[in-house]
Amino acid sequence: MRTLQLVDSHCHLDFPDFEDDLDDVISRAGEAGVDYMVTICTRVSKFELILGLARRFDNMWCSVGVHPHNAGDEPPVDVDTLVGLAKDPKVIGFGETGLDFFYDNSPRDRQEESFRVHIAAAREAGLPVIVHTRDADEDMLRILEGEYEKGAFPGLIHCFSSGSKLAERVLEIGFYISFSGIVTFKKAEELRETAKNIPMERILVETDSPYLAPVPKRGKRNEPSYTAHTANCIAELRGVDPEAFAHQTTENFFRLFGKANTETFPCA
Repeated sequence: MRTLQLVDSHCHLDFPDFEDDLDDVISRAGEAGVDYMVTICTRVSKFELILGLARRFDNMWCSVGVHPHNAGDEPPVDVDTLVGLAKDPKVIGFGETGLDFFYDNSPRDRQEESFRVHIAAAREAGLPVIVHTRDADEDMLRILEGEYEKGAFPGLIHCFSSGSKLAERVLEIGFYISFSGIVTFKKAEELRETAKNIPMERILVETDSPYLAPVPKRGKRNEPSYTAHTANCIAELRGVDPEAFAHQTTENFFRLFGKANTETFPCA
């Protein structure tokens, strides 16, 4: 019997990994207590596909944006374009955007330029910016704190895998932090310590499907139903009841993503 009520706040259900069994994936999510999910845009050139997917399922929303990996080969996007696309009721955030200096798939200056455009859109529209960061903590803080001085904007660091310094500083500007299956990995002791200690009212959970399946599913294709494993891991770390933790993270999601409307799009 399902008891949890969770949101997978970050997944990529438009990826080819799901093209053969998406309906079953969505069904399994519901059976696991994952009532809502957000499928994330990585290329504005593919936004219509992602929006169509979100429209297909009553319990799904989407974002609009350009992943830092794609900042070098996607056509440059401007604030007006992002804000205009986000007027659709199914679009609840901008991104994912940010910096990835681990792979450096795009020039760093193009990543930063794209990131700042997404932040400006978030500031103008009042919708959260969904931030990817890897091996770029100092530059990430430089940009986030510098932009915050120009005017506040909502946001979160998704799939958090950095240290406590970044966590503390982004919390200070009002950001939320989302944890993926990485927190369940054997060598993620420092990350578990962060998950254990940040304020409960700032935590979200996600899968980042199809990547990063949590223990005990590691090595398999990830999917939204596995959000429950990540949530249960963090609940155990913090010594709280899994149902209470699920309720809190879901409440956090709807506080951050205020545009998400369960009356218009009820749980299927």
